[in-house]
Amino acid sequence: MKIVIPGGTGQVGAILDRALTAAGHDVVILTRRPRREREVGWDGETPGAWGDVIDGSDVVVNLAGRSVSCRYTEANLRAMMDSRVRSARVVGDAIEAARRPPGLWLQMSTATVYAHRFDAANDEANGIVGGAEPDVPGYWGFSAEIAQAWEAVQEEARTPKTRKVALRTAMVMSPDRGGVFDVLQRLVRLGLGGPVAGGAQYVSWIHERDFVRAVEFLVARKDLAGPVNLAAPVPLPQREFMRALRTARGVPVGLPATKWMAELGAFALRSDTELLLKSRRVVPGRLLESGFTFAYEAWPAAAADLVRRARAEREGSN
Repeated sequence: MKIVIPGGTGQVGAILDRALTAAGHDVVILTRRPRREREVGWDGETPGAWGDVIDGSDVVVNLAGRSVSCRYTEANLRAMMDSRVRSARVVGDAIEAARRPPGLWLQMSTATVYAHRFDAANDEANGIVGGAEPDVPGYWGFSAEIAQAWEAVQEEARTPKTRKVALRTAMVMSPDRGGVFDVLQRLVRLGLGGPVAGGAQYVSWIHERDFVRAVEFLVARKDLAGPVNLAAPVPLPQREFMRALRTARGVPVGLPATKWMAELGAFALRSDTELLLKSRRVVPGRLLESGFTFAYEAWPAAAADLVRRARAEREGSN
């Protein structure tokens, strides 16, 4: 198959690129700064010659959008919104204009669309969309607004010959340097991998292998369209999540952090506390109902695998 990945130079794009290329597919990356073979330039906003790459392709996986790993200032939140909406809209326009449109458009979305909650898990059928929760910072609602706007652009696109799926994705865990798992490992090594603000907030995640397998599953299952949660079936409280990671790393103790300490740490890392404090209790209802089986359902086994592979990669590079 020919698979086009707009915005495919980040961590998730690299995961998909290497897995799908290894499986024998023809993968093309759309990027603002093409540097190697199979990369094509685009600006993520306006039509161009890059549309010829989409014409005749089998699958488009749009990952484009400004990284959420930043301070949630008004300017950065607006940039997140604009980059996602504009890129999704121009991808939809290219699919609409194609003489041979792709059979499937997978549009990246986020599990952050769901509300901050502890009482029950959010699936696609019964999940509560965020934005109106009491006792949380007001700007948290903007993250849910971004996700809804992202998905609305795809839903509204006139692509009758192209099936559309919105990937409501939890944190994708891989041993790659610079990814979210790498950051969490570093905190554990420094003795800082304890509970944050009590650690009751839920963490939703998905192992990179299951992320790729879920994408392949959605390609094959032509009866599935609309929002699909890409998250492991067992989200867990942050205190338990970090305890399992410490066990995998062989680090017995992790210092706890209060809310204000988390705010200082996020400021130093030029990130935002929403990434640490929001309770993301998300489960993959539609995947499970459709017969998808996870290689890594529970976090302890996933953490052990990722730690082992991260160590092997570092030893191999020395």
